[in-house]
Amino acid sequence: MEKIDFIDLFAGIGGTRLGVEAAAECLGIQAECVFSSEWDKFAQITYEANFDEKPVGDIREISTDDIPNHQMLLAGFPCQPFSIAGVSKKNALGREHGFRCKTQGTLFFEIQRILEDVRPRFFILENVKNLLYHDGGETFKVINEVLNEELDYRVFFKLYNSQPFVPQHRERLFFIGFRDEKDARSFEPPEVSGDFPKLGSILEKSVDSKYTLSDHLWDYLQAYREKHRKKGNGFGYNLYGPDDVAGTLSARYYKDGAEILIKQRGKNPRRLTPRECARLMGFPDSFRIPVSDTQAYRQFGNSIVVPLVTAVSEAVLRHMAAIDGDIKETATASERIGSGYSCEPGLPFYVI
Repeated sequence: MEKIDFIDLFAGIGGTRLGVEAAAECLGIQAECVFSSEWDKFAQITYEANFDEKPVGDIREISTDDIPNHQMLLAGFPCQPFSIAGVSKKNALGREHGFRCKTQGTLFFEIQRILEDVRPRFFILENVKNLLYHDGGETFKVINEVLNEELDYRVFFKLYNSQPFVPQHRERLFFIGFRDEKDARSFEPPEVSGDFPKLGSILEKSVDSKYTLSDHLWDYLQAYREKHRKKGNGFGYNLYGPDDVAGTLSARYYKDGAEILIKQRGKNPRRLTPRECARLMGFPDSFRIPVSDTQAYRQFGNSIVVPLVTAVSEAVLRHMAAIDGDIKETATASERIGSGYSCEPGLPFYVI
């Protein structure tokens, strides 16, 4: 496998693509993205700034005749209809979630359409942990049946935490599927390991005072937390120091930053900066952020931890190259793209 063509669906700002390209370079494989799709106009701006191409818009409006042939399909299909936070929000608003959510929940079936029509050799899909349990497990059951039985792919799935790579507790579910039985034979989803970094490794040394919470907002968050504490629940804010590991960064971070606040000596806590959010998601400092802070918070909160993608896709590509009898490792990805990736077997990591 000297070259692989892939497509990047629900591409966001390109975190999945970045991780796959890093893994391919480690293995001496030329990886070419032949098609990308993302419907958010601000995410398109960031994607184009970093990859010199603008993704096409709504995948529902794209015929499979207009999608180039490819060997690998990548898709982090929208997770809000299945995530705990997304389900809670939709329930509060009286809206449908999961596959009953007509705008986002049904987008999985666009993946089904492309897999059925194009038949790529293998795929990597990603979603939130709650997909396993959503609707009493029915959502996961439907996806598994579609991939395995209707599309006749051999599918593996595994839940991963990002903590070996970044100082963030972030669990994500990966599906890895192979079209041909011979490709699936002997494959096992990889275990991941790494350095387990702490928050201090991603914090900037000098931070603009605009990221420090105002007295009004800090007083509000403390009162809100106390009110809910008395009710016996845990709503409020989360305060972290440099030796801690943060909770999950979400797309709502732009609202008040309450889920991850950084302690400051002698003053109110502060939000993470957009660059710190990028680092928390494993993006290299060379990654451009051409949008407002609000949009950047949304984008990184919706993205994927890049070195986790590198670890998973490196194992998949290594497996496929071994089957083809064509694997030749070259320089590490860190030497090629200047971030901190390594593709030593079983030891991928990320360092600031």
